[in-house]
Amino acid sequence: MTDNTESYLAVQAVSPGKLELTRKQMQAPRPGYVRIKVEACGVCHSDAATVEGAFPIAWPRVPGHEVVGKIDWIGEGVEGWSVGQRVGVGFLAGSCGHCAECRSGHLVNCTNQEFTGVHHDGGYAEWMIAKASGLMSIPDDLTDVEAAPLLCAGLTTFSALRNSGVKAGDLVAVVGIGGLGHLAVQYARSMGYEVAAIGRGAAVGELATQLGAHHYIDSTIEPVDQALQKIGGADLVLATASGGKGVADTVKGLKPRGKTIVLGATPEPIELASGDLFFKERSVAGALTGDPATGDTTLRFSSLFGISAMIEEFPLERAVEAYQKMMHGKPRFRIVLKM
Repeated sequence: MTDNTESYLAVQAVSPGKLELTRKQMQAPRPGYVRIKVEACGVCHSDAATVEGAFPIAWPRVPGHEVVGKIDWIGEGVEGWSVGQRVGVGFLAGSCGHCAECRSGHLVNCTNQEFTGVHHDGGYAEWMIAKASGLMSIPDDLTDVEAAPLLCAGLTTFSALRNSGVKAGDLVAVVGIGGLGHLAVQYARSMGYEVAAIGRGAAVGELATQLGAHHYIDSTIEPVDQALQKIGGADLVLATASGGKGVADTVKGLKPRGKTIVLGATPEPIELASGDLFFKERSVAGALTGDPATGDTTLRFSSLFGISAMIEEFPLERAVEAYQKMMHGKPRFRIVLKM
């Protein structure tokens, strides 16, 4: 246990678009929380909602919600976790356990849930406080850096596929082979689906094939819906890339009763003809990350099947540079801060 009089290094947002390196005072965890010595933290595009001021937050705020570390101090009332245990913290900071959604078992939709790095400080720091109900367990054979992106990008895509209702052998199409999509292709292949990757350009196709895709559709060459129907139509489309039109273009490529699940955030509306839905009983849905138990499963599954993100490492001191690189779409495909 570290003395509360000490300070630690952190990178915090102080105004829209501005990050700065600082030192913060150590805090003890309150009841229901733990203190974590951070070992690694992913840099996710969702961090921009904090840094750019899209979320209503109190400045300053430390972003970061793909956090891996070791428990250093357990607050009063916390059970099931131990000092020294490796844990992960994702975007959802921990359910309340008593709202209607929690009582129904829908922990992701807890109405009292806070967001890591939004409502309280996240993982761009050497230490952080986290709610115990949001913790995930890190398998021993995943390194800190390997595990970090799986707590958000991995969990989001794995959970959407796992809960989609498609069966082994069904055709699953992944739109966008980027930070989310390059993991989605690996998960879909390992889950036993026939996998089609949808991207732009021949180079993306080569990567998709290496990741395990059975088919590649270059959207710059032919319409996505026609290309999907040529290979039998998709049972499921996982839309990981932003853009309402890109989502809409997939719907006519679905089989009857097929589904498109939207993961990529975009202000662009999704415009659909109602006939494309009801004549074939198709649907469009959204999915938001996953609960801690699914996070545990994501990590174990990734370990068992050798699924990993393509990662660039940066030291915490270069977090501002790492964030700017992410915002300009330059990493391939995830950035992780190593403490």
